[in-house]
Amino acid sequence: MRYIIITAITFLFFASCKNKNVAVKDPDTYYTCSMDPQVVEYKPGKCPICKMELTPVKKKNGEKKDELQLSEQQIQLGNIFTDTIRNGSIGDQLVLTATLNFDQMKASSVSSRVMGRIEKLYFKNLGDYVKKGSPLYDLYSEDLNNTKQEYLLVLEKKKVFSNESVIDFDQLLQSAKNKLLLWGMSEGQIEELARIKKPSPTTTFYSTAAGFITTLDIREGDYVMEGGTIVKLADLSSLWAEAQVYTSQLATIDRNSIATVQLPDFDGKQIKGRIEFVNPEINPDTRINLIRVSIPNPGNLLKPGMPAYVLLKSPERKTLTLPIDAVIRDGKGSTVWIKTGVNTFKSLMVRTGLESDDRIEILSGLRAGDVVVITGAYLLHSEYIFKKGADPMAGHNH
Repeated sequence: MRYIIITAITFLFFASCKNKNVAVKDPDTYYTCSMDPQVVEYKPGKCPICKMELTPVKKKNGEKKDELQLSEQQIQLGNIFTDTIRNGSIGDQLVLTATLNFDQMKASSVSSRVMGRIEKLYFKNLGDYVKKGSPLYDLYSEDLNNTKQEYLLVLEKKKVFSNESVIDFDQLLQSAKNKLLLWGMSEGQIEELARIKKPSPTTTFYSTAAGFITTLDIREGDYVMEGGTIVKLADLSSLWAEAQVYTSQLATIDRNSIATVQLPDFDGKQIKGRIEFVNPEINPDTRINLIRVSIPNPGNLLKPGMPAYVLLKSPERKTLTLPIDAVIRDGKGSTVWIKTGVNTFKSLMVRTGLESDDRIEILSGLRAGDVVVITGAYLLHSEYIFKKGADPMAGHNH
């Protein structure tokens, strides 16, 4: 009997010791290392990094595995603010690097209508402004001088023999006059020639257009052929902003979109314009295309060669939008933090669209009415990794 009692006591002793060593798994407790807080385990043991004993930590009431719960103080210190996502409007904006250039639609050339030698140039510098009708150059031309003599001779013959001859001097006179007009003389010059009856060896030619001289490849004493260019003129009342655009951006360009030209040399001054031309041919070497935006230039303050930016903004559309800082983007995708309860937050993956100013379009992942963290999202992301040792998006379908 004594032996049985001793045996029973011994069995109970070892059983109680064994029960003390059995750890009861508590679902509200996890274990972490004080030296390496990124280590999170759900059973006691040693840290796999520093080999120290893991410290048990009680979970906050109501916090799920994929959620993060913060105290009021943490929210205030972390500057965490939320807002309800709702339908808004957003439009795409493309910014292109550009250079101001002459409006070729308003460029003109003044050429010689008759062969001869330039005796005098009235404008000798590039950039000089020439008014329409201003004297441009004096030309010595044998062909023109012979036609002048012919005109005066017919005029004299008409005066002497108009009543005695059957020859139609009026027709001959008109023929000679037409040749003078064709070669560039004006009605006033022909009338002056008929009045003084003494032709000058040189003839003054006047500008048929107005503008700034952009090309002047001829000098006094040079010979010019019939049709040879004397000067090229450009009207600067409007200019082209020529912008380069990559082929990948062509699909986003709307010929009817609003074009704004921004001028960095004028403190970012903006001028509204319209797209006049999109080059139908793409450079195969650079894969770059060219577009031209016409802008007004009152007072001729803008000069060709100035740098500019072309901003193309497409029409706005209704969609869900958020501040850009609310979206966390990395190589895996885009995520936002939403509020799921009192001081409780959860990370969700979203698909983004257009960006405009400080707003970004949300195509999927959220619904109107979701409460989204708009400031402090990166802090929540870091706090989740710090406390739970895992990426909040681990396990999501990317």
